[in-house]
Amino acid sequence: MNEISWNNSSDLFFLTNGDGYIYVLSYPELEEQNILKAHPVTCICIEFDPTGKYFAVGSKDALVSLWDAAELTCIRTFQRLDWPVRAISFSHDGALIASGSEDLTIDIAHVESGKKVYDICIQAATFTVAWHPKQYLLAYTVAT
Repeated sequence: MNEISWNNSSDLFFLTNGDGYIYVLSYPELEEQNILKAHPVTCICIEFDPTGKYFAVGSKDALVSLWDAAELTCIRTFQRLDWPVRAISFSHDGALIASGSEDLTIDIAHVESGKKVYDICIQAATFTVAWHPKQYLLAYTVAT
């Protein structure tokens, strides 16, 4: 397993793994509810948007997949990075998603349209991105 996340209602537990799958378990029973083939390679990170409408998965194939949290179906992929996606974060209102990798860019996209909003140029790989809980303010770290 690579990363874990609760859904927003805290009744499902999501786990990403090295084979490209997302395991969905009920809580508190931890009984398997679903197995989703999300990517052809390792799923690295997973994040739910604050509204509970979507979740996103970052993968070794340099893609971010956006999923409908209720239907458990992939809606779109974001394909602007060249290296494995190590970190993803939704803005406080769920309108924007930031993704980071070993690229020297953090990609920011509009969730509903998938269109690029902005790139943040950085000096080294990034493994953590996090939006402020109430503002359009993005924090990130770079490898040293």
